[in-house]
Amino acid sequence: MSFEDVVELAKRRGFFWPSFSIYGGSSGFYDYGPLGTLLKDNIISIWKKSYAKEGAIFLDTPVIAPADVFKASGHLEKFSDIAVKCEKCKTAYKLENLLKSVGIDVPLNNVEKANAVLEEYDVKCPKCGAPLRGAYEFNLMFKVGTNELYLRPETAQGIFINFKNLYNYSRNTMPIIVCQVGKGFRNEISPRQALIRMREFTQAEVEVFYLNDSDFNPNGNSLKFKLLRNTGEEVTVDLKEALHSGIVKNPVMAYFLEKTYSILSSIGFNPNHLRAREHDPLERAHYSSETWDFEYLMDGEWIEIVGVSDRGTYDLGRHQQFSGENMEVDGNIPRVVEPSYGIDRIVLTILNDGYYIRDNGYKVLKLDPAVSPLHFAVFPLQRRDGLDAKAKELFNKIKQIDPFVYYDEGGNIGRRYARQDEIGTPFCITVDYETLEDSTVTIRERDSTKQVRENIEELLQKISDYPEYPTSLFKN
Repeated sequence: MSFEDVVELAKRRGFFWPSFSIYGGSSGFYDYGPLGTLLKDNIISIWKKSYAKEGAIFLDTPVIAPADVFKASGHLEKFSDIAVKCEKCKTAYKLENLLKSVGIDVPLNNVEKANAVLEEYDVKCPKCGAPLRGAYEFNLMFKVGTNELYLRPETAQGIFINFKNLYNYSRNTMPIIVCQVGKGFRNEISPRQALIRMREFTQAEVEVFYLNDSDFNPNGNSLKFKLLRNTGEEVTVDLKEALHSGIVKNPVMAYFLEKTYSILSSIGFNPNHLRAREHDPLERAHYSSETWDFEYLMDGEWIEIVGVSDRGTYDLGRHQQFSGENMEVDGNIPRVVEPSYGIDRIVLTILNDGYYIRDNGYKVLKLDPAVSPLHFAVFPLQRRDGLDAKAKELFNKIKQIDPFVYYDEGGNIGRRYARQDEIGTPFCITVDYETLEDSTVTIRERDSTKQVRENIEELLQKISDYPEYPTSLFKN
C-alpha cells in the first residue's frame, strides 16, 4: 500500500493525525489517537522487555538541559543540516532531501560544496521555479526562552552524564546496558512524511558501556539478513559471519545489530522489507566510528527506523573534559555502542508493512498480535433475543482478563468484521443462537478468516493462559 493510504487509514481510524488542526496545524507535530497510543505502547513494551532480558537498567531524564551539556556533546557546534531558502517565495528546504527529490545524489560535506552543487545543476525552487542559491548551516537545536537551555535532540546525553551514578548502582561492575524512552526535539527545516520527519518525536535509546570487545559476541543463530555495505555491495549473512569477514568491525556492534534485527522481527516486520545499511565515513555523525541503519522499504524509498552506532569513548571523554568529572573505570574510559530506535517511524512503517486489500476490496491491517492495539472484539449476532445481553456478559468477563477488547453491535456482522480487520484486531468472537443452547461461540481469525466453535469457559481459560496477547487460540 502507498504511504498516503496508510496516513488516511491512520487518521480515519484513530492511530494518529496532525496536531493543532483546529488552528490550522503546525508541521512536524502529530497526535496519537486511541489506537495509535496502544500500538506505540506495545512496541515500546516489547523493546523494553527484550533489553530487560539482557540485564539492562532503565533511566528517565529531563527533556531540557543546559548549554554546557550540548557544548560537551558537540551538538551546539555540529548538529546541523545544510539548508537553502528561496529568495522569491521564501520557502526553506533541507538541501539533501531537495536534491534527492530531483535525482541529484551527491554528498554535501560543507556549505561550499553545497553552493557548488546548486550552481552546477542550476537547482530551482519546486514551488515557484526561481533559482536556489546561498546554502547555509541550520542548527537543529531548539533553544528554550532567553536562558542557556535547550530541548534535547536525543535522549542519550542524559544517560552519559549519569554514568558514574549508573556505575555505582551497578555495584561497580561492567558492562552496563542502559535504556531510556522519551521525547527528542529537532528544529527540522522541512518536516515531511507524517511520522518520518518530526519536530517532536519518541526515541528508545540504548547505551551499552563496555571495556572489552569480548563482553558481547553475536550468537550466530541463523538470523540472516541483508547488509548493504558503503561500497555498494549487498550481502545476506548472519552477524557472526559479518564479524569474521570484517564487514562489521567489532563483536559488540555485531551483537546489537543482531539483537535489533531480532526485535524488529518479533514485532512483525517482513524481512524482505528490511536491511541494514552501512554509513559512508562522510555520512556518519561526529561521534561515530561505525554506523549501520536498519531501513524499511516504503513506496520504493528506504526509511531509517533504527541506527546502531559505535560511539567509542567520544561522549564520556567529552563530558570528562568539560565537566572535570572522572569517567574512567580501571584507568580507561568505557566505550559505547548505541542502538537508537525511532519509535514513531517504527509505528508508521509497521502499519505500512501490514496494510493490504483483499480480493473483495476490504482493507486489512495484518498486525502481529503482540502489537495489535486490540486483541479481541465481541459481537452479538443480533441485538435481540438475549444475544446482546450474553455478548456483553462475555465481553465483561474477557475484559477482566485482557482489557484490550472491544464490543460492537452496530451494523451487520460482515461490516463489523471489516471494521476490526482494518484496525488489526486478530480475533472476533460472535455470540449467536447456538451460544444460548450450548455455551459455545464462533471465533474468527483475522488473516485466514477461518472460524471455529469454542466453549466459552475453555476460551476464557485460553485467554488467561496468554495474558499478554492471544497467540494460540486456534488448534492446528
